[in-house]
Amino acid sequence: MVLVAVATSAILGSVLEDGLAKDLESQTARTANMVRGPIAAGFTAEQILAEQPMPPGTLLVVETPPDAPTAAYTAEDGSVEALTEDQIAQLIERIPDEGPLVVKIDDVGTFRVQGEPVGGSIVVLGLSRDDVAATIGRMLTTIGLLTAGGLLLLAVATAWTIRRGLAPLRAVADTAARVSTQRLDQGEVTIAERVPAREADPRTEVGRVGEALNTLLDHVDESLTARQRNEERMRAFVADASHELRTPLSSIRGYSELSLKALSRGQGAATIETTEASLERIQAQSLRMTSLVEDLLLLARLDEGQELVYGTVDLTRLVIDAVGDARPTGPDHEWVLEVGDEPVLVAGDTGRLHQVAANLLANARTHTPAGTTVTVGVARDDGTAVLRVHDNGPGIDPSISDELFERFSRADRSRARQTGGTGLGLSIARAIVDAHGGSIRVDSVPGDTTFEVRLPARPAGPA
Repeated sequence: MVLVAVATSAILGSVLEDGLAKDLESQTARTANMVRGPIAAGFTAEQILAEQPMPPGTLLVVETPPDAPTAAYTAEDGSVEALTEDQIAQLIERIPDEGPLVVKIDDVGTFRVQGEPVGGSIVVLGLSRDDVAATIGRMLTTIGLLTAGGLLLLAVATAWTIRRGLAPLRAVADTAARVSTQRLDQGEVTIAERVPAREADPRTEVGRVGEALNTLLDHVDESLTARQRNEERMRAFVADASHELRTPLSSIRGYSELSLKALSRGQGAATIETTEASLERIQAQSLRMTSLVEDLLLLARLDEGQELVYGTVDLTRLVIDAVGDARPTGPDHEWVLEVGDEPVLVAGDTGRLHQVAANLLANARTHTPAGTTVTVGVARDDGTAVLRVHDNGPGIDPSISDELFERFSRADRSRARQTGGTGLGLSIARAIVDAHGGSIRVDSVPGDTTFEVRLPARPAGPA
């Protein structure tokens, strides 16, 4: 706007100067003809302007050698004012040698002048530039006021536009500030703060920031929920492990005290019998505790990606052996094998996969009543080895189906289990299958329960 003002002023000034120069040229020619007689009669410039009035702002200089020049001008009120000798000398001195003939006379004003010979005299006519300067001044004042007003209006409009455009960003900042004041390091935490939907429009850049923050808060909230769930599971795991270890330790301590008391009473036959029975119970509880600790150690190593030795595993032969081992321990169950003529080969750890099959069969035997039919099948499905263990028992209680593969999870409430197992069998099975890059799931309704294990024929690598 400043550049436009300067350029406009320069152009307008040039136009006005050109117009003034043309007016001066035409008026000089007319004036030369008009003053020819008065000059010949010896009139001064003041007398000529008095006899032949000219428009206000007109300057007339007459020089007839050897006489001194005379000069006068027409004031704004139409009166004629003669120039002093100093002003005349100043006028003559300030007339430029080239370029526009513009002179400034102190206490009078600025004139554009042009000379014209008239006989033996020289007539100089000048027109005041005050109108040109006033016009340019008014224009500059107008442009300046309009520029200032426009800049003020532009500043207000820009501030309003920016504030409106950044409103979603302020909403993002406010949401982030509120979230930053929440305690997220302990206890059950839920982040309910979100950027309002109207401020998270994905069609705008700032709206995309709000949408991204909402997505981030969703992920953080899910992570905190998962963390809380893991903490609860860890507390439950520690409590269950403590309970499982406390029982055999209490038994060992009790039987140890009983043996010591019996030995302190003497070495009779009753003492020996009591001590032998106590040592047998101590040994049984030690074996149980050892089994529990080994299972926990196995789970820890599987979580760290250890304990697997890969090789070629004949899953068909492995299942046949597992069913053969299960039959003597479950003679009151009916065991059915469904395997094909071709072996189903996978890459894996033979011992650990045998443990998976044994745990699934033990689970079916333990949690179903006598007379239940347990069907074990092996097949290949589109390049994946599938192991299924099906039984027609009472099924799994739906309330614990989601926790069935968790550590120390038991199905006692639905399967009338009469055993002192640790509740780690299915969790170990899942850990082994996961380590092989496979999956395990269960579908259960009363009379139809199926555990399905899927293993890749060639896993990407040891998990």
